[in-house]
Formats: sequence, structure tokens, C-alpha cells
Amino acid sequence: MAEKKAAAGGRSAGRGGYAVGDARRRKILDTAVEHFGQWGFHASSLARIAHDCGITQGGLLHHFRSKEDLLLSVLAQSEQHDMERLFTAEPASWGAYLDTLVALIEDNTRRPGIVRMFNVLVGESGDVGHPAHAYFKERYARVLRHTVALLESAVERGELRAGTDCRAVAEEQLAVMDGLQIQWALDPEAVDMPARVRDYLRRRYEELRA
Repeated sequence: MAEKKAAAGGRSAGRGGYAVGDARRRKILDTAVEHFGQWGFHASSLARIAHDCGITQGGLLHHFRSKEDLLLSVLAQSEQHDMERLFTAEPASWGAYLDTLVALIEDNTRRPGIVRMFNVLVGESGDVGHPAHAYFKERYARVLRHTVALLESAVERGELRAGTDCRAVAEEQLAVMDGLQIQWALDPEAVDMPARVRDYLRRRYEELRA
């Protein structure tokens, strides 16, 4: 009986240890978002991030091998959130997909740290030597491919006009959304980002409808 209790206690302690480790990892990721969003990648330091988490730099490196590893982990976490919102199910129509985009934009207004970080890192990653250069290059290519494919499907089923330049429409849409996101990040009180995106997408949809 004593051995069973000891084993059960060990499993419970193990689960508790995992929970503490997961909570600490989330704390590090959340803190890194704020640092990367405020100072960018190069000016951020693991020592400051660890300090703001209440741990040592060695404790941080127990969870992330390097600053580059932490950066890519932060981006992967944000990417997972967007993937779950945009790519888990095929939209019934192009119009339905646009509604999902607006919902994601509205969600982003409740994640200002992520938006600031994204804007800062996208600008930095224009440098081919930046550790996130490949990530952002592939991310934009992937989102563009996905958007073009949805547009082409909408044209094929007659929802959008035949002859629509799907790639041009997709590139313009991404540019407008990112541009409005930058304006919102600079002055959230002055720009109603979801409303501006919604209005733009509705006008464009009416222009493209068959």
C-alpha cells in the first residue's frame, strides 16, 4: 500500500512539475512578445526577458536554446493561433472567408503586443541575415497561395467574375490589411482597424462579384 501511495505521489508530482514548466514557458513567450515588439529582435536581450519573468538567464535557456530559438517559438505560437482561425476549415464561399478575416482582425485588436511585435519583426526581417527572414518570406508566400486558391475556386463556381486576376487581388488585399494594421498599431484610438478592413473587403467583393 505504501509503495502504491509513493508511486501515485510521484506521478502527481510529475504532473505538477510539467504544469509548472508549461506555465513558465508560456510566461517566457508572453514576455518575449512584449520585448520583441518594443525593441525588436537585435536590441532585446535574454537577460532582460529572464529578469522580467523572475528567472535566471540559465533558467530561460532551459526552455529555449537561444534568442533565435525563442524568437521562432514566439512566431510559431502566433502562427498557430492564426492557422486555427483561417485554415482549419474550407470556407463555404469567398464572402464567408472575408467574414473570417474580419473576425481575425477584431481578435488582433485584443492582442496589441502580438501586432506590435509582428510589425517590428516584419520590418527587421527585410535583412536577409535576420533569423526571421525565411519565416516571414515563407509565411507571406503561404498566405498568398492560400488566398489565390480560394479566389480561383470562387471564380470557378461563379461567385466571382470570370477573368479576375486572382494573384493581383490577393496581393492588394494583403497589402491593405498590413497597412491598416501598421496605422492601428501606431495610434489605436485614431484607426478603427476592423471597420476599415471590413469596408474595404466589402467594396472589393461587390466589384468582383459575378
